Amino acid sequence: MKRIGILTSGGDAPGMNAAIRAVVRTAVYNKVEVFGIKRGYAGLLEGEIEPLNIYSVADIIHRGGTILRSSRSEYFKTEAGQKKAAKTLSDFNIESLIVIGGDGSFKGARALSNRGVNTISIPGTIDNDIGCTDYSIGFDTALNTALDAIGKIRDTTSSHNRVNVVEVMGRDCGEIALFAGLAGGAESILVPEKDYDLDEISDKLLRGKDRGKLHSIIVLAEGVGNFDNFCHKIEEKTGVSTRGTNLGYIQRGGNPTAFDRILASRMGYMAVNLLLDNKTNRVICIKNNVYTDMDTNEALEIKKNFDAEAYKIANILSI
Repeated sequence: MKRIGILTSGGDAPGMNAAIRAVVRTAVYNKVEVFGIKRGYAGLLEGEIEPLNIYSVADIIHRGGTILRSSRSEYFKTEAGQKKAAKTLSDFNIESLIVIGGDGSFKGARALSNRGVNTISIPGTIDNDIGCTDYSIGFDTALNTALDAIGKIRDTTSSHNRVNVVEVMGRDCGEIALFAGLAGGAESILVPEKDYDLDEISDKLLRGKDRGKLHSIIVLAEGVGNFDNFCHKIEEKTGVSTRGTNLGYIQRGGNPTAFDRILASRMGYMAVNLLLDNKTNRVICIKNNVYTDMDTNEALEIKKNFDAEAYKIANILSI
């Protein structure tokens, strides 16, 4: 193996730069050239490819986002798009490709693997919705960003004796809401994986008010519904002044935590070594604090298990 390509695809996640750095420096150490592909699969189709070296990745381990930038490409999902992408890699004499992203990115890597490209995928998404791994790059940072915001919102909410509904990211997966709510002491946590009872939530808020509680926080995953609509429903049922906050894209930004930097560094290092061992069509995972890899087809079949125990604990502690 002489040349490796690397790209980031889908939504950006803090820690992607740390993974890029690890890939480049591990490859250089092993005398392998690395080429960065800009704007994900879309940039691959356009031939937006440039060489990377140890200087290219200097001073990026602490930076959020991705220096390679990212995008989504509908054309790449077609057979013609995948054929063109494989040819582009061949034209640049790039034999292997490391992809950092989520499930959709993994499917793209698998399609290229079927066309003879050696591929390794690294999970990078703040939603932590990839079933084959306990943690994906960016989740811990996004979680801490949400938790920090909840703490600030609690300060003003308690000053005005209000309820505040905090909407966090998570269209199909409620990991950020669940763990930010548990760590932030939320009175209620609403996630796509669980039904909720508005009367039960309202009764809990009123019980808290009756015993002198000055404020309450409800954490809402975006996949459950709009925070503004939920605020109106809560205020109608309880008579308690209710405000809402949508954290939005602030959750994607910021310097990655130590956990995400270490996770990304180890996964990037491992990705290069898998390619050096002639492995292909693999996804890197961490399960029970052990780093491992598995076939991409197998990885894509694994559904994310909702942590029902953590949800139960959060409900008990919020009485």
